[in-house]
Amino acid sequence: MRRLHLLELEDQKWFPAIVRDLATDYLQFAQTATGMHRTMTPLIRDALAAGNTTHIIDLCSGGSGPLIAVIDNLRQSGLNATATLTDLFPNLAAFERAASESNGAIDYISTAVDARAVPRELTGLRTLFNGFHHFRPTDATAILKDAVLANEPIAIFEFSRRSLGTVIPILLMPLFVWFSTPFMRPMTWQRLLFTYPLPLVPFTCLWDGIVSQLRAYTIEELQDLGRAAGSMNWRAGALPIARGAGRLTYLVGAPLKRSVA
Repeated sequence: MRRLHLLELEDQKWFPAIVRDLATDYLQFAQTATGMHRTMTPLIRDALAAGNTTHIIDLCSGGSGPLIAVIDNLRQSGLNATATLTDLFPNLAAFERAASESNGAIDYISTAVDARAVPRELTGLRTLFNGFHHFRPTDATAILKDAVLANEPIAIFEFSRRSLGTVIPILLMPLFVWFSTPFMRPMTWQRLLFTYPLPLVPFTCLWDGIVSQLRAYTIEELQDLGRAAGSMNWRAGALPIARGAGRLTYLVGAPLKRSVA
């Protein structure tokens, strides 16, 4: 399938922040429920080691994605990892919950952070969990190039895959949102209102879910983007997700030379 960069609602500045935040809350819930953090944690551990760091700068964090579970896995394996959440449209309520639940392992930036130009004071492994498809090739290359220029490792993980086999199940997204919502916390009147009587959250997840699949990069395209960004040890591939939840595509870049901290 040819890549189509159609409009995603959550990317738009005019889109209601409350609906965006509730939709990213659902994505965080779903990503954790699938157990995809177990698939990505070994790659993240290797990338941290290659960058001689134990800190993660998470870009396009949304509702915090699988980061809490990833940090927990890393710490259980003996790596005292920490992380900072960032986003162009920070979901501060979700960021605050993640920071609280992590017992100090996770903090966040409350102002907008552009993944294409990360402030140099934010050092560590840069991660993007299911957010890379939001960017056109020029901007995607800029994200990678910024990591190259900063000499920081970067790890990108995408659940979205550009195929009919992934687009068709997305048509059931509203059902997934409706069934999952009672198990999400915190339960608020806004979550109930915009999920059931006014189903803006299910519709947003449906539309953006379909568009995400059509925007997704293939492994070969990720490799090409890495080469265009500059000199790093790039590797790309796909791994099966636990519980038969599909496959996770990844691109990991490690600096060619990294000084010892």
